[in-house]
Amino acid sequence: MSKLHIKKGDQVVVLSGVDKGKTGRILEVLVDKQRAIVEGVAIVAKHAKPSAKNPQGGIEKKEAPIHIAKLNVLDSKTGKATRVGRRLNADGKLVRYSKKSGEEIK
Repeated sequence: MSKLHIKKGDQVVVLSGVDKGKTGRILEVLVDKQRAIVEGVAIVAKHAKPSAKNPQGGIEKKEAPIHIAKLNVLDSKTGKATRVGRRLNADGKLVRYSKKSGEEIK
């Protein structure tokens, strides 16, 4: 399996779909399904049955997973979506960098 261009904690932009143009932070990456959960994006209503933990029940709003092909990392310098590359830094460690600005992604 290939490496993913995004990881938990990255600021990303949604490229297509209903939430196109929205930005958010990645909360979780589901590697086996090639999907990610992004904060404030792809909100769905989930019906919860009354239980001991939630005696009222009702409708919960939560983020649904979105395919990683629809996400691009947000470039901190330009504020726009950018592709991600990998290169060796001065210490000889492989790091991710922004293809738009050339800046290292932390």
